[in-house]
Amino acid sequence: MNIASSWRTPLLIIIAGCLIAAIGFGIRSTFGLFLEPMTVTKGWSRETFALAMAIQNLLWGIGQPVAGALADRFGPSRVLAGGAIVYAIGTWGMAVSQSAPALHVFGGLLTGLGVAFTAFPIALAAIARVVGRERRSLALGLGTASGSFGQVFFTPVGQGFINAFGWESAMVILAMTTLLIMPLAFALPRDAGVQGEVRIDQSISDALKEAVRHRGYVLLTCGFFVCGFHVAFITVHFPAYVGDLGLAAEVGAYALATVGLFNIVGSFMSGVIGQRWSKKSALSIIYFARSVCIAALLMAPKTEVTIYLFAATMGILWLSTVPLTTGIVAQVFGVRYMATLFGVVFLSHQLGSFLGVWLGGYLYDTIGTYDPVWWAGIVLGVLAAVLHLPINEKPLARLAVEPG
Repeated sequence: MNIASSWRTPLLIIIAGCLIAAIGFGIRSTFGLFLEPMTVTKGWSRETFALAMAIQNLLWGIGQPVAGALADRFGPSRVLAGGAIVYAIGTWGMAVSQSAPALHVFGGLLTGLGVAFTAFPIALAAIARVVGRERRSLALGLGTASGSFGQVFFTPVGQGFINAFGWESAMVILAMTTLLIMPLAFALPRDAGVQGEVRIDQSISDALKEAVRHRGYVLLTCGFFVCGFHVAFITVHFPAYVGDLGLAAEVGAYALATVGLFNIVGSFMSGVIGQRWSKKSALSIIYFARSVCIAALLMAPKTEVTIYLFAATMGILWLSTVPLTTGIVAQVFGVRYMATLFGVVFLSHQLGSFLGVWLGGYLYDTIGTYDPVWWAGIVLGVLAAVLHLPINEKPLARLAVEPG
């Protein structure tokens, strides 16, 4: 089976996929830094900005299965390149928006679709195609860790751009940076071949029908809703939350960078753990640990040390769910339609993101505190921990490995 052309070696594909994940996710992680300067300059409420981010997360979720299906059908290169253009236009439009509806169109609709069509699940699926089953979980962990590296890199850089050039120019610079995804995209494989799996005669619709009838897939999808709720709320609102505590804006930026830094370790380690032990059990532990971490933040004194300790701990747990969740999808159903099947799971994640981001802004404007959203995150984390326990991780009988 010819997985890639002669110059598209597995190593090159993995490097390109990791860089795409770093740029796409890293730039998206900076948007919370713009909440305060944008709303103050424009005279908008936090709910106005939060609604734009909520729409963005929702369109990201709705667009992800479509992007995944197109990538599975035609290859990821054109999907990622087109997505980078839309991503850049949407981010640039946020900088020049003069009204709330314009912000919701550019920052919500267009940026959300751009993020969906450049999202790391597409890059992860491309990486998964060129490694065998024995190394797949580890490779997915590496790809996810690269997204976290993007958060580590772009968050302080984004704050530096804001301080040096103003928030409008900073956002334009970030918009132009998303276009770097285009040349990287064409290093990814164009065919549907999968290392270590026999090609099967199955359509995308058949694969989706097979998945939705699988109890474990449904539970995995429901549980990933909680991951989205946690991650999106913290990404968008945590810098403002830190500012409300009377701490410097840089503390919020460095806290998000700390999340990304420690998530490099967490994502890579979850890939190692998923290669050796039960993925569903690891997911249950991660979700429960998130609830404990949030509860500790609410009860502890609000100092810089507390903020950084929370960020470091949450960073370990941040995207460590992704290698395990994608790993279960690939393990049970195979990699042929991984981008599509994980895209549906990711839609649930983004519905949770929509609720977490919007609810945070709405409740803050209504009652002046984020505490109810924090407590909701605790309850949802415990629920997700329970939901993952009954998942059956056994591969479907139709999966076969090529001899030799």
